[in-house]
Amino acid sequence: MMANMLKSLIEHGHLETTIVKAKELRRHADRMVTLAKENSLASRRRAISEMRITFNSLTTKEARQVKKDGDKSSWSRDRFVMDKLFGELRLRFSERNGGYTRIVRLSDRVGDGGTSCYLEYLPA
Repeated sequence: MMANMLKSLIEHGHLETTIVKAKELRRHADRMVTLAKENSLASRRRAISEMRITFNSLTTKEARQVKKDGDKSSWSRDRFVMDKLFGELRLRFSERNGGYTRIVRLSDRVGDGGTSCYLEYLPA
């Protein structure tokens, strides 16, 4: 569950969840940005392992299409997440030493009364 939530957070930049899940996910999200800032093969492999990423190889036709158009729509979600983490997020937080996320509390849910919140990456 944490791996899927982490992928969604990286992909969209924010996530709505409960307070308890957000506090746990914050630890993992900050660690992923720290790994991305190292930008080594070992850090990429650790990020892939922690997020349980599986790369499906592209067919030759898909590879030609990506190379021709630069169109990343044929990429899997996992490839997009890794590109965003080691590209955009690494550059955004290159000058920051920690605390890459914030939790914004919302109201209680109607059904079970659990406190909702947004977990989001800080702006640049």
